[in-house]
Amino acid sequence: MPARRKARKRALDVLYEADLRARPAVEVLASYLQRLEQRPEHLSYAIGLVEGVAAHQSRIDELIESYAEGWTLDRMPVVDRNLARIAIYELLYVDEIDDAVAISEAVELARQMSTDDSPRFLNGVLGRIADYATR
Repeated sequence: MPARRKARKRALDVLYEADLRARPAVEVLASYLQRLEQRPEHLSYAIGLVEGVAAHQSRIDELIESYAEGWTLDRMPVVDRNLARIAIYELLYVDEIDDAVAISEAVELARQMSTDDSPRFLNGVLGRIADYATR
């Protein structure tokens, strides 16, 4: 698994836990980091993703609500909601990641970890947000 995909997976783990426990993501991240025995190279990117999503979560969630036609955040699977948050953060705030890469990485992780419909759903929502972001 490529390093950045591993970082996204770690960020997803933290955001998923924070979402389920209704705790601040940076608090869950701090606890997660304390439990780690080794610090892999990709960890700094994962930390940046979690901190970035947390810092911009209200704007990110607003975009998800606006572009996920007929879906509210609460209705989405927790995995999908947090994969969307990571990808949108990358789309809007991480210049060195191409939009297509951010979207395809979210879709691939959804394919591995979520429902059969999740990859198509995320691809559509993230594609619409990427179109919005480039305007």
